Parts: sequence; C-alpha cells; structure tokens
Amino acid sequence: MTGPRTDVEQVERANTAFYEAMERGDFEELSALWLTASDTEDGAGPAVTADALDDTEITDHADMADAVVSAHPEISCVHPGWPVLTGRGEVLRSYALIMANTEYIQFFLTDVHVSVSGDTALVSCTENILSGAPAPDGGPEPGPLVGQLVVTTNVFRRTSDGWKLWSHHASPVLAETDGDEDDETSA
Repeated sequence: MTGPRTDVEQVERANTAFYEAMERGDFEELSALWLTASDTEDGAGPAVTADALDDTEITDHADMADAVVSAHPEISCVHPGWPVLTGRGEVLRSYALIMANTEYIQFFLTDVHVSVSGDTALVSCTENILSGAPAPDGGPEPGPLVGQLVVTTNVFRRTSDGWKLWSHHASPVLAETDGDEDDETSA
C-alpha cells in the first residue's frame, strides 16, 4: 500500500493538501477540503448557534454538551489580524479574496505536530510564508516578496471521504528586533 496507513499519516496528507491548494490557487480543491454538513454523521442537524442553544432547555453542563454534540459542526477560520470567520460562506469567501489578491504564495511548514483522538485531529505548525504582492502601479515587474512567520492550529474531523478541515487558526509571530534583544541583556 503506497497511501497513508495510519490516522496520523492521513491527517498529515490532508494538512499538506490544504497548503498545496493554497499555493496553486485552486479554490475548488481548497473548498473540497473543508468540512460540510453532509460530511457529519447526522448531516441534517442544525448548526450550533447561540440562538439555537437559547431555544433548547438546558439545565446543566451535561445538557449543554449534549446540545452541542447533537448538532453538526460549523467551520471557522482566523487569518492573522482578521476577526473570527464562521460558516462555509464566510470562510470560503475569505480564501477567494486572498487568492484573488495574492500573486504568489509558498508555505514552508515547520514544527508540525499531529494529535489524533477518535474522529478529531489537531495539527499545530509554524507557517513560514513567502508571498508576492501585486505589481506596483500595474506594471510588468512583479511586486516585492514578503516573508511572514505564523503559528497555526488546524482541526480536522474524520468523514467517510477522509479527513476534512473543521477549523484553521493562524496568528502572526512577532519577531524580536535588535533593540528588543539589547534591552533584555542590559536589564
């Protein structure tokens, strides 16, 4: 068997496919990697929202947990510096905007750690991103390349079609400047 054999290998492959789809600007592939309502076991359940929980008679924490587990999960995404995006429409629209406004992007993943528990997997990693800005003034010359360091947590859920992305949370890493290092050594 040449494919991934363990859950960890399958999750690693799904995580890699997510970043490769971004690099290629393949919106259809990227969309297919995200969890849908039909991917969940009960598929027909309502999304977990505050309004839905308000309409449920909840008397203790166990009732709350049952209400959340019985509903299908709603996807979410946090891009560096963005607010939380919730639901397929908002999340996928954000990726369409990023792809439309990024001439070039490449991810070098480091510090990748995968944990699997049942049908849920957690991937934490550092995204070393190299991206190209649009050409200045629409000229023929490519825009400048920009590097960014981002720490990321991706949550996957097992489906009948394999592991699908449930949540992506990326936060920028603030780099120390030479002045910051001098302040620490002189203290």
